[in-house]
Amino acid sequence: MDGFRRVEQWVVRAVEAVLVLLLAGMVVMVFTNVVLRYGFNSGLTVSEEMSRYFFVWLTFIGAVLAFRDHAHLGVETVVRRLGPRGRLVCVALSNAIILLCAVVLVWGTWRQHAINASMTAPVVGLSMIWVFGVTYVTGLAVGAMALARLVRALLGRVSAEEMARITGEYEPGEVRR
Repeated sequence: MDGFRRVEQWVVRAVEAVLVLLLAGMVVMVFTNVVLRYGFNSGLTVSEEMSRYFFVWLTFIGAVLAFRDHAHLGVETVVRRLGPRGRLVCVALSNAIILLCAVVLVWGTWRQHAINASMTAPVVGLSMIWVFGVTYVTGLAVGAMALARLVRALLGRVSAEEMARITGEYEPGEVRR
């Protein structure tokens, strides 16, 4: 299990590095374009479009990390009032719903794949599957995590730490990295 944690930490760090690069790329492109427009009455047409695409990827990939850390919105007031068995049922039910949504996301992206692959971005000429294909990454990653959580909940193996994260009883200084 220790090797799995190391691999997980490496993957998370790599994804965080990608997010940093996407954000840095957005900042550089937008700042450069602002300076060029106001200082030199010109601009880079590529920067507006690419920064928008970077933002899409940043948002979707960030949602995966937020899901991993239980950072999305949740109804903790109801779950906190339940006993251990009720909490496990809520965890299983919510992760089953999330898994279903992830499957629909990937399936919908697959159904639209040919259309998105045939369209190109107006300025950079990039195939739009490179923009909308991020939903493959998001759906598969969130789906895999939801499936793992669902299996753990069905087997009754949700750790006390994870249950505290789910119910919002986790102290801010205790965030695991």
